[in-house]
Amino acid sequence: MRSFLQCAAMAVLLFVQPPASGQEGQADTEKPDNIQKLVKTLSGDIAELRFLSDSIGSAEKSDRDALILRRDIRSFRLLKDLAALVTQAAAAPDTAPYKAELMLQLTAMNETASDAIFERISEIEERISQAADQPESGSAVDQIERRAHLQSLEDIRIRYYEALLGLLQSRKMLGLTSENLHERLDAKVSLYAEALAGRIEYFVATRALIQNRARQMPDDKDLKAALMDLEVLHKRTLGRLHTLVPVLDGLGTDSSKYKTVLLQQAGNISVSLFSSQALYAVLDETWMTAKNNFKANGPDLLLKLLIFIAVLIVFRILARVTRRLARAAIDRSRTAMSNLLKNMLVSLSGGSVMVIGILIALSFIGISVTPMLAGLGVAGFIIGFALQDSLRNFAAGAMILIYRPYDVNDFVEVTGASGLVKAMNLVTTTIVTFDNQTLVVPNQKIWGDVIKNVTAQKQRRVDLQFRISYADDVELAERILSEIVTAHAKVLKDPEPNIRLHSLGDWSVNFIVRPWTKTDDYWDVYWDITREVKLRFDREGISTPFPLQDVHVHNATTT
Repeated sequence: MRSFLQCAAMAVLLFVQPPASGQEGQADTEKPDNIQKLVKTLSGDIAELRFLSDSIGSAEKSDRDALILRRDIRSFRLLKDLAALVTQAAAAPDTAPYKAELMLQLTAMNETASDAIFERISEIEERISQAADQPESGSAVDQIERRAHLQSLEDIRIRYYEALLGLLQSRKMLGLTSENLHERLDAKVSLYAEALAGRIEYFVATRALIQNRARQMPDDKDLKAALMDLEVLHKRTLGRLHTLVPVLDGLGTDSSKYKTVLLQQAGNISVSLFSSQALYAVLDETWMTAKNNFKANGPDLLLKLLIFIAVLIVFRILARVTRRLARAAIDRSRTAMSNLLKNMLVSLSGGSVMVIGILIALSFIGISVTPMLAGLGVAGFIIGFALQDSLRNFAAGAMILIYRPYDVNDFVEVTGASGLVKAMNLVTTTIVTFDNQTLVVPNQKIWGDVIKNVTAQKQRRVDLQFRISYADDVELAERILSEIVTAHAKVLKDPEPNIRLHSLGDWSVNFIVRPWTKTDDYWDVYWDITREVKLRFDREGISTPFPLQDVHVHNATTT
C-alpha cells in the first residue's frame, strides 16, 4: 500500500513537470500573479512533505511520532493551498491559455490526494485501536503522554475528514464525479459520529454512577479524580462531535440526531445546532423521559408532595398559635417594651416556627438540609459583605427597639420628616404624615440624627401668645385670659396654667398663655383657646393691634 508521501510525490511529478523547451517563460508569464504565487506555495508544501517523508524512515523511534505529526500538519496546509488554487483556476476565464493544462494537473493531484488521505485515516484508526487495547503501564508521565498522543490522533482524524470534504467541493469545481468519494467519506464520518454519540451517552451514565458513589463517600479522593478525568473526556468528545456536525451537513447527511445529543448537554449550545428536527427530537425525548419517570415514580412523588404540603399546613397553624401565645405572654409581662418591639418579637416567633417547618418538610421529601445549613454560613458572609448598608440599618433598628425613642402612633420629627410612626422593621421605619403621605426612612439615618418625639410624654404645655393695644386695659385682658383658660375642660389644674404679661413691644403689649393638657388633647386646647380669646376680646372692646410705624415729614427751607 502506498504511503501518503508516495502519493504526494506522484502529485509533485505531475504538477511541477517542466513545460516544453522554449515555452517555460511564456507559460509563467501567461499565468496571473495570484496563481503563480499559489503554484509556488504548493510546490514548497510538497517539497516539505517529501523531506519529512524521507526523514521518518531513518529517524529514531522516539522521534518518529513527532515527525509524523509534523507531516500531518504540513499535509493540512498543502490541502488548503490546493483548494485555494482550484478556486482560482476555476474562476479563470476559459480563454486563458494556461487553464486547460492547469485543470488537468489539479485533477490528477485531487485524485492522488483523496486516496492518500483515506490511506492516512486508515493508519490513524489502526493506531488508535492498537493503543486503546493496550493496558496502561509505566509512570504517570508516560500515561499522560500516551493519552495526549491518542487525543492528537483523534483530532487529526477529524481534520482529515474536513479536508476530504474540501476535496469534494474542489472536485465539483473541476467538473469531476464524486459519488465514490462521497459514499466512502459519508460512511466513515457517519460511523465515527455514531461512536462519539455512544461515548457521550456512556460518559453520562458513568458520571451519574460516580457522582452517586461520591455522595456516599465524600472523602474518597479516587472517585473525585475519576470524576474529573471523566468530565475532561466528556468535554473533548462533545467538542469532536460538534466539529463533525458541519462535515455531515456538508455531505448532505441528516445530523439532527447528533445535534440532539449536543443540545442535551449543557455548555455546547450554539446557533448552528438549532434545527426543527433537532429541537423536536429534544422536546420529544424530554417529554418521553418525564412521562416514563412519572409512571415509575409518580405515586411516590405524589405522596411526598402531599406530605410536604401537610407539614407546611401544620406548621403554619403552629406559627399562628405561637404568635398568639407570644402576644399573650408579652402582654402579661411586666417588662417595659415598646409596641414596635412587641410586634417584632411576635413576628420572629411565628417566622422561626415556619422556618423549622420548611426544613422538616424538605427532609420528609428526601432533600438533605445539612448542606443547606452548611451553606448558610458562606452565603451569610457573602450577603453581609454585599449588603453592608442594610446591616447598618439592621443594627440601628435593633438599637431603636432596645432604647425605645418612639413607638407606634407617636408623632416624631426625624431627619427632616415628621408624622405618625405606623410601622417599623429592622431596616426601615414607616411614617405617615398628617396630609396622609407615607415616608419610609432608613433606620441608620434616624439613629444617627436627632429624634424629636412630640408625643412621648403624657402631658404637654400649650404655648400661646396674644397682643393687645397700649390703650387697652391690661387687668381686664389678664382676667379674660384667666377665665377662658380656667373654664376649658381639658386644661389641667396641675400643673397650673401660667398667664403673664410677657413683654412690651413696639406697637403692642404681649401676653403669654401656657396651660397644660394631655398630649392627645393638645390641638383641641390650642384651637379652642385661640378662638375664644378672639371672640371675648372683640366683645370686651380689646383690640389686637397691627404693626405701626411713625413717619415724620420735615419741610426743607430753601434760601
